[in-house]
Amino acid sequence: MKGTLSNVPIAKELDIVGARQTGRNIANDLGFSSVDQARIATAISELARNIYLYAKKGEITFQQVEGVAPVGLKIIAKDNGPGIKDISKSMIDGYSTSGGLGAGLPGVKRLMDDFDIMSSDEGTTIHVIKWLR
Repeated sequence: MKGTLSNVPIAKELDIVGARQTGRNIANDLGFSSVDQARIATAISELARNIYLYAKKGEITFQQVEGVAPVGLKIIAKDNGPGIKDISKSMIDGYSTSGGLGAGLPGVKRLMDDFDIMSSDEGTTIHVIKWLR
């Protein structure tokens, strides 16, 4: 089945765990290896954590897509928060505004195959895709 597989609202810290588990289950169902499932789950954790910390609420959407490979898992992290003031700075390894380790968005980009970010003062949307190999 192509298209949207699930939407997970992010409004409290526990929702991060729910999004991570949903993504891992979907990745397993689509046939991703356990290593890629771990990569996907880690990326989801970071995206959902950013929503929770910076925007307070948002949504993680999971979609099955076709393109580079016959099967891909697209994850869309969307919020209506304050936006990312300096996207290029947020993509530098080690940069953090929360005092965290700073693996953040550069880490998500490395874990996934495709990465796209759009941000304004009306919110942020990040699209990432992992292709089944």
